Amino acid sequence: MAPDDQNPLPNAKLVESKQKWAEDGRLLTGAPVPPEQRLPPGQREVKNWPVLDLGIQPEIATGDWELAIDGLVENPVTWRWADFQAQPQVQEVSDIHCVTAWSRYDNRWEGVSAAHILATVRPKPEARHIVFHSYDSYTTNVRLDVFADSDVLLAHSWEGKPLTTEHGGPVRVIIPKFYFWKSAKWLKRIEFVAEDQPGFWELRGYHNEGNPWTEERYS
Repeated sequence: MAPDDQNPLPNAKLVESKQKWAEDGRLLTGAPVPPEQRLPPGQREVKNWPVLDLGIQPEIATGDWELAIDGLVENPVTWRWADFQAQPQVQEVSDIHCVTAWSRYDNRWEGVSAAHILATVRPKPEARHIVFHSYDSYTTNVRLDVFADSDVLLAHSWEGKPLTTEHGGPVRVIIPKFYFWKSAKWLKRIEFVAEDQPGFWELRGYHNEGNPWTEERYS
């Protein structure tokens, strides 16, 4: 199914519930630990991969998918699927830490590195932040230096197979050192901006940064 031009509506009850988590400070332990400790405070290890979204799972065929990378860059690009696949491919292994308190170890990803994207589009000096836009109208924000980390990539495959729709396929962001709501699913656009622009959950009580080891769950 091709992407819908209309903004889909999230599950209002789900959003309200997650906002209540932020208001109540749910899951906070007050016990920050250094990143050298693999499991962040308040997390539990799982072997499956739970599915979390806004109640919307847009089905985007690879023939319909495209990614715009623009804003404050010298060389904006728009990639269709063949363009994306033609970029240098990397493989990474990293952990997932979800703000809902589960962590999954040793996920094998394949995709295009953030380093290659930055080298391709060449951010302007005034670019300091990034906003990810998704096909379900979701947005989230990170600092440019967070995106530039060596383990960040745009993944199209997990454990040797294409990312499924429920997990954000065809392409999602992977930012391993931050809570997983920063790793936007169903990626549609990467926008480079000068000023910070909080995204969907950041405007609803969730932390602007999202470091799991210091429990930056909520603002």
